[in-house]
Amino acid sequence: MLSPVVTVSIFQKQPDPQAFSAGEVIFEEGQSGDHMYGILEGTVDILVNGKVVETIDTGEVFGVGVLVGVKNRTYTAIAKVDTKLGFLDEKKFLFAVQETPMFALKVMKSYSERLSRVQHMV
Repeated sequence: MLSPVVTVSIFQKQPDPQAFSAGEVIFEEGQSGDHMYGILEGTVDILVNGKVVETIDTGEVFGVGVLVGVKNRTYTAIAKVDTKLGFLDEKKFLFAVQETPMFALKVMKSYSERLSRVQHMV
């Protein structure tokens, strides 16, 4: 599987990373979206129905669903600490997968594990 260092390097190649302060909402459950995120620095809480179901760190990806056919965000993402995020839209995601095929496996694994955890919460 892809190391966090490789994941971070993929997202660092993207222009204009976004900074979020501790406690700031990145996106909310039910919102539409067209980007996935990679944590360059920091920690993000993933919440479903207002309850933290997962905390993810540097090198992890989230928000993938909107790039693979899910219409709206299925959870809320909040910066737990000051956090810097890279992001990919569908075009940049496809390019990253073409450049680093193992990245697709990491994304799919992360997405399926998170989906499984969320389904067990409901």
